[in-house]
Amino acid sequence: MASSSSSSIDPQEKHEVFLSFRGEDTRKTFTSHLHAAFKRAEIKTYIDYNLERGDEISGTLLRAIEDAKLSVIVFSRNFATSKWCLEEVKKIMECKKTRNQIVVPVFYDVEPTYIRNQTGNFASAFAAHERRFVDKPNKVQKWRDALMEATNLSGWDCTVDRLESEIVEEIAKDVLGKLNRGYVGNLDQEIKKYEQLAKHQMQYFQASPHPTYYKNYQATVQHIRKLQMERHHRLLRVPANMYSQADDSNGDFYSMFSNLGI
Repeated sequence: MASSSSSSIDPQEKHEVFLSFRGEDTRKTFTSHLHAAFKRAEIKTYIDYNLERGDEISGTLLRAIEDAKLSVIVFSRNFATSKWCLEEVKKIMECKKTRNQIVVPVFYDVEPTYIRNQTGNFASAFAAHERRFVDKPNKVQKWRDALMEATNLSGWDCTVDRLESEIVEEIAKDVLGKLNRGYVGNLDQEIKKYEQLAKHQMQYFQASPHPTYYKNYQATVQHIRKLQMERHHRLLRVPANMYSQADDSNGDFYSMFSNLGI
């Protein structure tokens, strides 16, 4: 459920993920939290909060789905009442077949079996669609087929008793992994913490020079260096043994980390 007029990213900026959702169900709750988690993980996401919908899905929106490497579909209780959402799922599943697009279904406030078997609210929604499109039965059947295909994929069941804040963070990590990118947020925090420690250790050494104090400082800087290497390893997805030679070096850590400002 996204379109160009109120997309959260610049239309000229390349996005990685397309986020499909039923606005009336999750716009101000789960989807907003998930989108925030994607932002924190620096995942460029195409999302739209535009409430106005025409009779046909826009060409801009279709291109946005096609350009995405991965689509996240947030299924909710009233998802199937929107033919716009159903058209998105149909297009997403087409892109999975023709463009090898990765699809991640998320089940929020709805049992996956309700969607897969199209019972409950989904049965009522499709009964209404069949009455409306009585002269286009193939159209409704394609929507049914797309939902079946999407819900048969491995996804996230948010009906479990867990904190929503934890779930959205785990989904963001999962999406990063599927995009072949590493999650580095935790390493950034660790690096910042040890950089502060290194500064204090150097200040202490300068105030009271002693080999032991400098040795402690060197050990901290070496640890920072290893964390930075791990960060690059996660982002670039390169073999860890590429760093083995650098890890074994005994260079001057103080000069190597002059960028710490100490």
